[in-house]
Amino acid sequence: MGKIKLNNIRVHAWHGCLKEESIIGSDYRVDLEVSSDLSKPADSDALSDTIDYVHLNNIVKEEMNIKSKLLEHVAKRILDRAFLEIPLIHSAEVSVSKINPPIGGDVESVSVILSRQQ
Repeated sequence: MGKIKLNNIRVHAWHGCLKEESIIGSDYRVDLEVSSDLSKPADSDALSDTIDYVHLNNIVKEEMNIKSKLLEHVAKRILDRAFLEIPLIHSAEVSVSKINPPIGGDVESVSVILSRQQ
């Protein structure tokens, strides 16, 4: 088993329950980690034998571009697509963080973390 991690994917998106959030948007950070048997690509040196992190990054960007009220919903959609489109994934964890959330305090970010196993 091995892991592929995408760290600090930065996007601007329009998630939240407040009307203003869906208009002006916010900055987000997404971290995605997937586990898989990486022994074959380690030997073959072939992209077709592994999980393409460009594909993972595109899933994150596309799902983050769809407005949602809750970060939980966005995180679940990212996991759903990753498992649907990339059968080599055994388990995955995604963290979706809203930077400087509008919660009436000096908070750097708020995160939702979801994980799933095949």
